[in-house]
Amino acid sequence: MYSVALFGQRVIQRFSYFSSFSRFLCNQQSNTDVTGNGFGKIEDYLNESWKSINSDNNMKDNVDFIGINGCYERHFQQNFSSRHNFIEKVRNEASMILEILQQDGPGFDAKAALDNSHITVSSLLVREVLLGILKTINYANKNRCAKLGYKFFVWSGQQENYRHTANSYHLIMKIFAESDEFKAMWRLVDEMIEKGYPTTARTFNLLICTCGEAGLARKVVERFIKSKTFNYRPFRHSFNAILHSLLGVNQYRLIEWVYQQMLVEGHIPDILTYNILLCSKYRLGKLDQFHRLLDEMGRNGFSPDFYTFNILLHVLGKGDKPLAAVNLLNHMKEVGYEPSILHFTTLIDGLSRAGNLDACKYFFEEMIRQGCVPDVVCYTVMITGYVVAGELDKAQELFTDMIVNGQLPNVFTYNSMIRGLCMAEKFDEACMMVKEMELRGCNPNFMVYSTLVSYLKNAGKLSKAHEVIRHMVDKGQYIHLVPKFKRYRRC
Repeated sequence: MYSVALFGQRVIQRFSYFSSFSRFLCNQQSNTDVTGNGFGKIEDYLNESWKSINSDNNMKDNVDFIGINGCYERHFQQNFSSRHNFIEKVRNEASMILEILQQDGPGFDAKAALDNSHITVSSLLVREVLLGILKTINYANKNRCAKLGYKFFVWSGQQENYRHTANSYHLIMKIFAESDEFKAMWRLVDEMIEKGYPTTARTFNLLICTCGEAGLARKVVERFIKSKTFNYRPFRHSFNAILHSLLGVNQYRLIEWVYQQMLVEGHIPDILTYNILLCSKYRLGKLDQFHRLLDEMGRNGFSPDFYTFNILLHVLGKGDKPLAAVNLLNHMKEVGYEPSILHFTTLIDGLSRAGNLDACKYFFEEMIRQGCVPDVVCYTVMITGYVVAGELDKAQELFTDMIVNGQLPNVFTYNSMIRGLCMAEKFDEACMMVKEMELRGCNPNFMVYSTLVSYLKNAGKLSKAHEVIRHMVDKGQYIHLVPKFKRYRRC
């Protein structure tokens, strides 16, 4: 206990040095790239850390008990089998309901058919049906999916011995979000409040992610701050939930306003609050305020944590300060934080954006020397850096290495490689890579198709671009892009 106390004192004592140190290291231009994602891992803070319980002794007792009385084992197997059968039954009923809903239209009353099905409604059934609808939403059918989802939601809520949960409300809200039904989402929130359901961070996040893009972010925030059903204990956590969601949708100026409201109401910030504020200040290019926040953290007894260090490494990377980053990594070890794959990847991402590929390579190799195994994200950051710099050969070499080392490329890795091949006018190889993606089970998304079609169009290869779009349409995706291609043909 005493050693832990000494460790804490040491961290706090070193923080004043660290704050001044970082002020010197972070002295850079305020031009920031709002599209960067070098420190997008703060959301992990909102998830509770589950502590594992050492149950070796309990396991031994159970083994002895089972050896004495085999009834326990038979009882466990029966319960497991019963639960498995119940889940299978619910999934089959969910499939039946989805088939009924798909037939809804003139001459077919889906509600009457649901009544005649005599299916017992449960939370699990509602979840399976709404998830089934959510998975089928695309650009062409989103309005119909929203109507069918709500029709089922209303019908299920009227059944005996069943009451919707907050999770079922969130699922139908998600369907409305994917369908751009903003007003319907608000009506659901009103209904939740009216019926006494708690509006949680999940409720807020669904609204802010959807309505923020429609210019309604301030309205959402003001409503939740005033809401009596959005109160965590202590109340600071309510504000942190709002701040965290705003960070996810790049509402940095609104973060500043919410923080001021938090202080006005007398709530004291914690380390999560400071980390979110540091991100927003940096994104807004307010480096003086960034440094003042670091000083304030130290004065209030908060030492930099795992995520604070991650933010600072990104800032140093974007500022092209590799030597300062080495010192910070060493400082982390001194205060008991072993740099992880996340820290190295964040630093490499920042340096890559600054165009310092030699430093990227150094930290990539240093990371491996320290026992961190590069993952697909780290490889993708390195590959993207080489592609942007026009060094396709090095990107291809890393791409091969990651596969040899057991890291399967994801859609972002492939997009970077396809972009690099297109920049080098190797269009046949780029098209072959799209097919390779599919063979490896990685489905091309809008970003991949858009990259390929855009480069083909700019190179005047309209017939090839048309072939790519036709392939895309055959896959049942992004049909709304076809009209754009017609414009390409007229160019």
